Amino acid sequence: METAFTKLVGVRHPLVQTGMGWVAGPRLVSASANAGALGILASATMTLDQLRSAVREVKSRTDEPFGVNLRADAGDARDRVRVIIDEGVRVASFALAPSRDLIAELKDAGVVVIPSIGARRHAEKVAAWGADAVIVQGGEGGGHTGDVATTVLLPQVVDAVDIPVIGAGGFHDGRGLVAALAYGAAGVAMGTRFLLTSDSTVPDAVKARYLTATVKDVTVTTAVDGLPHRMLRTDLVNSLERAGRTRALVQAVRRAAGFRKLSGLSWPQMVRDGLAMKHGKELSWSQVLLAANTPMLLKASMVEGRTDLGVMASGQVAGVIEDLPSCEELVTRVMTDARHVLGTLPTPG
Repeated sequence: METAFTKLVGVRHPLVQTGMGWVAGPRLVSASANAGALGILASATMTLDQLRSAVREVKSRTDEPFGVNLRADAGDARDRVRVIIDEGVRVASFALAPSRDLIAELKDAGVVVIPSIGARRHAEKVAAWGADAVIVQGGEGGGHTGDVATTVLLPQVVDAVDIPVIGAGGFHDGRGLVAALAYGAAGVAMGTRFLLTSDSTVPDAVKARYLTATVKDVTVTTAVDGLPHRMLRTDLVNSLERAGRTRALVQAVRRAAGFRKLSGLSWPQMVRDGLAMKHGKELSWSQVLLAANTPMLLKASMVEGRTDLGVMASGQVAGVIEDLPSCEELVTRVMTDARHVLGTLPTPG
């Protein structure tokens, strides 16, 4: 199925496996790429050396195009861009809008730039700065999210920009792909659906927690880092929502200390990163620290299997996913279902 997106990045199918921290590592990315989707490596939880090593591991596992996701507001963003360029990565994906200069540097090196956005005005801005495509995430999507549904946001953005638009938030099957194409999108991006595959390295106990979740078990909370964050409701989320400022600050400092040791960041760097994520919001100091070390909360569940100590970012689609196919099986199923749906649509007249 050829679209403007598949032609832009050179993949066989108009599907994207999103860059999820601690989840989208070399194994999942290469499996997604080999299945014909665009696999995106999550780099925010990696050091520069780990990023370079991970990119090389993906390249050793697949000859297909893949991407790297990075935070545009990270202090070492330009160094990470240099790794992407030096290693010949096909796509650079951004969780926040990259600067005009970063876009230009990547494009000059032949890298396709695809920021993720959550509002029409953001899409218009990055398109004017030279972005090659955008991923548009509606409120159904996991992790940091907005409050506008994909069905409303996606056609808004399609009408506003002249570059390929990939829909995200609420997609998990071939019907969703066809719906997105009908809205004018050039493909769909899926996070939770790829997380729940046999190729994902997320511990089995955590996958089981996702599989038993209902749609109502997926909530949006600001208690973790002060920003709307869609995740599975757990005892930790409940405790953070109930915690007073003093208790929340103590918990945040303890977790931040662990992340500082893991990442090698200094306390000033962590605070700067936390403040950079404020986006104009009024955050408490505990939220600033939690914003800087949210990766530790994700690591506890996604790597260590501690569903009691970690957060589990999740799209609402977790409530309707019931199995763990391989990436190859998933992509084949999605594309087969999409072609079937297209073939059964009534014809005009």
